[in-house]
This record gives sequence, structure tokens and C-alpha cells, in this order.
Amino acid sequence: MANHPITSALTSIGTLTSRPAAFLVLLAYAILWMIFERQSLDWHGAATLFTWAMTLFIQRAEHRDTQAIHAKLDEILRSDHAASNITRIDDEEPEEIEKHRHRQQQGD
Repeated sequence: MANHPITSALTSIGTLTSRPAAFLVLLAYAILWMIFERQSLDWHGAATLFTWAMTLFIQRAEHRDTQAIHAKLDEILRSDHAASNITRIDDEEPEEIEKHRHRQQQGD
């Protein structure tokens, strides 16, 4: 299941939504909405755009925090030569990482 196309695609989409280009997509969507369907861009439309923007802001902040934590953990793992067997676990799918963590917790 680690290389299932759907899980890989979902992970990629989640990563892409944390990029600045996602905000450009939102801006282009809003401009096109104003050009082609101006009459439907009322309070409900504005709320939709605002919700989408807030989702992107939250996704970006979460991605930044996660990357910072991973960078710190990578540095710790590089300093601990005994932990070299898990240094590439971030290449795995989230489900595989959860299984690894569960196996480690069972062993403790």
C-alpha cells in the first residue's frame, strides 16, 4: 500500500496546496468568477473565497511547522549514528509511518 497511486496523489495535492502558487490559483479563480459570473459573486461567493483562502493559509502554516520539525529531527538523527535506520522514513507514505510508530510503541 506504500506506493498506491491514490495515496501518493493525495500526498502530492496536500503538498501543492501549501505552495504560494495555490494562492495564485485562488486569485485567478476569483478573477474569472468576477468576469464570467459577476451576478453570483455575492456574500455567499465571498464566503466561499474567504474559506478557501483561510484553508490555504492554514495548510501553509501547518506545512511550514511540519518542515521545521522535520529539519530539527533530521539534525538530531544525523548526530545519533545509532538512529541511521530511520533517517529516510519521511520518504514513506503516512500510513507506513503510522505502522512503524505503532510497532515502535509496542516494543517499548
